[in-house]
Parts: sequence; C-alpha cells; structure tokens
Amino acid sequence: MKEKVYIFSLNLDWHLLRTISKIDRFDATWSNIEKREGQSLKHLKNIATVRSVGASTRIEGSRMSNEEVKALLDNLDITKIEERDAQEVVGYFEVLELITENYNEIEITESNIKNLHNLLLKYSEKDQWHKGNYKQLPNAVEATLPDGTKQIIFQTTNAGFETEDAMRKLIEWYNSDTEVHPLVKVATFSYEFVSIHPFQDGNGRLSRLLATLLLLKNGYKWIQYVSFEHEIENRKSEYYLKLRQCQAQRPNEDITEWINFFLSALLNIQQKLMKKLEIKGTKAKLSPREKSILTYIENNPGCKSGEIANKLHIPNPTVKRILAKLVNENLIEKYGIGAGTNYLVK
Repeated sequence: MKEKVYIFSLNLDWHLLRTISKIDRFDATWSNIEKREGQSLKHLKNIATVRSVGASTRIEGSRMSNEEVKALLDNLDITKIEERDAQEVVGYFEVLELITENYNEIEITESNIKNLHNLLLKYSEKDQWHKGNYKQLPNAVEATLPDGTKQIIFQTTNAGFETEDAMRKLIEWYNSDTEVHPLVKVATFSYEFVSIHPFQDGNGRLSRLLATLLLLKNGYKWIQYVSFEHEIENRKSEYYLKLRQCQAQRPNEDITEWINFFLSALLNIQQKLMKKLEIKGTKAKLSPREKSILTYIENNPGCKSGEIANKLHIPNPTVKRILAKLVNENLIEKYGIGAGTNYLVK
C-alpha cells in the first residue's frame, strides 16, 4: 500500500509494520528495565558513547580507534586538541552529551540545528569559516577511489535559497505532522537532511546526532545505551547504497528502501541491547569461581584453559567444565580445537 510521507512515497507493507511493532514492543517495557537496571546502564552508556563518537567520525574519514577515542576523552584538555581527528571527536562527544542530557529542552528549529552544527565544529580549525551557517558552495557527496580519483555518490541541494527553503519546509513538516509514525518521521527527516546536505561540512555527523535527538524526544530513551553510529559504520556500504537508490529518483522519490534500512538498523541495535541485558542477568547468577574465570577471559582475550587454571589456581577439569557452561550460556566464544583452543568474551 503506497502512502505519502512528506514529499515522498512509501510502500507501507507487512514487513515494515512488523519491524515497527517489534521496536515499539520493546520500547513499551523500557521504563521497567530502566528502573531495574539503574546503575549498570551508566556503564553501557559510557561504552555506547565511545563507540558512537568513534564510529561517526570514522565514517567521515577519521582514523582514531575506539581505544584512542576513549583515551582522548578520559584525558581531555581542550588546550591540546591540535589534530584534526581529535578536534572532530571532541566536538561530536560534546554535542552527543548535550543532546542526551537536554533533549527535552532542544526544540527542532533551524536556529537550534545551526547551533548544534556550530558546537559540532567548535574545535575544528578548518571549519571555522562556515560552522553554524548553511552552505555557500556546492557540496556533492564524493567517494575517493583507490587510484585517488573522486566519484560522486549523490548530488545535494543547491546552496543559497534552495537549501534555505528545503530546510524550512522539512522542519515545518516535522513539527506539524501528527499522522506519520514517529519512527518513520525520524527516518524520513534523516534521509531528507542528508539529501539536502545543508551545511558545508559535518552533515553526516550531524544527521546521526539529530537522529538520536529525535528518537529521544519521541520517547525511545534506550537509544543512548547502544551505538546507532556503530551499526551504520558496520553497514556503511549499504547505507550509501540505499541513499543512492532512493535519491536517483528525485524529486518526490520512493524512500521505502531507506526507511527499511533505517528501521532494520534500529531493530538490530535494540536486539543487541536486549542481549547485553540478558547476559548481565546471567552473569549475576554465576558463582564466584565462574565470575573469576569470566573476568580473567575479559582481561586476557585468547587465553587457554591451562593458563586459566594456572593463574587462578583452579583444577583444569573444573576450568574446562566452567568454560563449557560459559560457552553454552553465550557469555564467551570458543575458538580452535585441541591444544589450540582459546576463549574470548562475546
């Protein structure tokens, strides 16, 4: 069944409806989970923040690993942010923190979006001339091929009046529409924002931050405990493919492929969060000896049963029995066979 969403068409089929239903069913139970888990969610949020900051900046070309991102954020001194990658990481981190702590107060307006862009590029020396303002020059999205040449992935809205008009209409629609499901609205807003590419640079990063903001404002509070950005990084080729497939039909395109991709990414990270919470519950039931073995594997990935037995002074047959239990309960993974068998935490 074809439906109109903003200026686009969408095939509202059973697959899409099932995906929305699955996401919303979990969301309905989240308040109880939040009360029950309490303190442990802070740890998940810290992990998710590092992964989100690292992934979103790497999608745009940063070379910093999650470990490097964490080290930078743990020892932050704004007087020493000299490298471009570090400048982008700190800017993203500060905007993400602002959003997760103040999403209820941040209205979806042009001035607020411009302000978030200004803060995102706060430390980026190369972007001082344009931060916080709509683009003045063309900014088609390009990919660099192995031989160094550039290939246009998709064209964007022309600078000047066309961009200003497109952003004004998008925000007016988002704030006034009461018919479209919130998840579809967020996915549509993200698609059109990236298609317009309203700022000279930083549009991809800001689009992902705005998606988090919109999801939080629509009550999907669990999003801050997982990394949507990390999911996009893992599916980067698919991300650009779906954008291209839809944008090739502009204007008034069918965005079904994009909406399905966006919602499948959300469902996937939601299921990962559910699994993490289930694992936490399983961990709580472990005996002290089982916990000590699990902790050792966490700190020594790739270790073998004999090593664990020697270091923890536990008989090897007991270690092997506990390892089998931990594998069976999906807390660790087993690699190799025979003497080469080693273990990693999932």
